[in-house]
Amino acid sequence: MSRIVLKAILGFVMRVLFRPTVEGMERIPGSGPVILAGNHVTFIDSLFMVLCVKRQVFYIGKDEYVTGKGVKGRLMAWFFSTGGMIPVDRDGGHGGVAALMTGRRVLEEGEVFGIYPEGTRSPDGRLYRGRTGVARLALMTGAPVVPYAVIGTDKVQPNGKGMPRIAPVTIRFGEPLDFSRYEGMDRDRYVLRAVTDEVMSDVMRLSGQEYVDVYATKARAA
Repeated sequence: MSRIVLKAILGFVMRVLFRPTVEGMERIPGSGPVILAGNHVTFIDSLFMVLCVKRQVFYIGKDEYVTGKGVKGRLMAWFFSTGGMIPVDRDGGHGGVAALMTGRRVLEEGEVFGIYPEGTRSPDGRLYRGRTGVARLALMTGAPVVPYAVIGTDKVQPNGKGMPRIAPVTIRFGEPLDFSRYEGMDRDRYVLRAVTDEVMSDVMRLSGQEYVDVYATKARAA
């Protein structure tokens, strides 16, 4: 009930203020496990994606979002948890494994799991090389991958900070990708790279971003 209320209220505010254009919503299967894999340019990408998709979308977030104290901390915990965020300590040595196993559990329960293959926000608005977690999830669970792109959120919240501005936003979903031909090959690094690159190629086509064949974390550090 909390999710329905939150989505109804925020969804109404979002439609009134930003009037987002949603393209290809019908490409998301109405039932069964689905992986939504998209670009990531600012903090509020998840908010727009979750509010626009009709099905409940679960995604990984930093555990610090739900561990705050006081009234503010409790409100943040309620907001993110109700919105579908599953907290994971991604800074720990096993953060990547925990995130992968969480995604697998969500998909095996027949739900929708949202993932950013780049692993972090783009440091400059370009699209960076995808990490193979999306491929591992697809091959381990057999779930189709629906690539998508959120366009315009960098104008709504430049640099991912400050109060959002009013600017047009487009969420564009591509055709579902079926990787069942690679069943049982989730440990083959060449297959994982090929699957990931295919997903990123579709995300690039949908977003119109310039592609950079290095990891975003390495670019950010540089």
